[in-house]
Amino acid sequence: MSQKVSIKDVAARAGVSVTTVSHVLNEVPGKRITDATRDRVRRAAGELGYSPSSVARNLRLQRSQMLALISDEIATTPYAGQMILGAQEAASKAGWLLMLVNTGSDSEFEAAEIQALRQRQVDGFLYATMYHREVTLPEAIAGVPTVLLDARSSDRTLPSVVPDEVAGGRVATEELIRHGHSKIGFLNNADDIPATHGRLKGYRAALEDAGLTYDERLVIARPSDTEGGLQGARQLLGATDRPTALFCFNDRMAMGAYHAAGELGLRIPQDLSVVGFDNQELIADGLRPGLTTVALPHYEMGAWAVEALIARIEGQDSEGPQHAALTCPLVIRNSVDRPAPIS
Repeated sequence: MSQKVSIKDVAARAGVSVTTVSHVLNEVPGKRITDATRDRVRRAAGELGYSPSSVARNLRLQRSQMLALISDEIATTPYAGQMILGAQEAASKAGWLLMLVNTGSDSEFEAAEIQALRQRQVDGFLYATMYHREVTLPEAIAGVPTVLLDARSSDRTLPSVVPDEVAGGRVATEELIRHGHSKIGFLNNADDIPATHGRLKGYRAALEDAGLTYDERLVIARPSDTEGGLQGARQLLGATDRPTALFCFNDRMAMGAYHAAGELGLRIPQDLSVVGFDNQELIADGLRPGLTTVALPHYEMGAWAVEALIARIEGQDSEGPQHAALTCPLVIRNSVDRPAPIS
């Protein structure tokens, strides 16, 4: 049976002290060790098959290698589950453990859970919301490295990652323009949140880029659910000079637009093209025809947030906090076609 390789063996092979080997392999900051010596130590460790104890390293650094994801409703929302998966897989890949707490938007419960996690010495928090909005960090989390996930704060010292709402609105509208539509309605959300303003901005930018005039009569704000989409679409499609296409704030509003089109005897996409947002697959795949929509980058946001948090914990974010807006890709199905002449 072969003898276990020790740190003394590595020191002897590299021709340095045991202390130097420990400093190099445990990446102790502030030590004046030349790059040549560091390379020699790492090469010796590799040749001997030696690796330092992660437990010892964590004790020295006073780390638990645990992260916590605090969310309002993400864990109970099927279509946002990819956010958790992205975060979990990124944490696992880096050798960290991710814990999950769903608060149900109860501030007292949230504070108690954060305190319990701090007592278990989690190294950092992902503070996540079900939809892109501005948040104020709870006092219970102060002093612990934190990254905002699908949220932003007026405190710009907090790293954050959100969907690029403007680019998403633009790509949705461009898909309709690409098929020849020039009279495009927008069923927007009535709530004052970043997505409402960002997607409208993207819609207007796409029209402007295509040389089309923005017409405020083609934009209707309603509650962002199926009923809101139904009522808004009825109003737009019931007009004499109706739009030939609709961009809907989300897939639920798009489903309402489908219902309104059916009531008016309009076929999708032959008589009316529709694009949604969010890529809620139960809706987008379940509608007939399947709904072309814009996907939220849930998985990518979860992974980005974990990577940014670990970098912050390990002091590798020397350039300051990052604020990312990730691409929202178009998911093409069968709800868009060239406009038919309106009789």
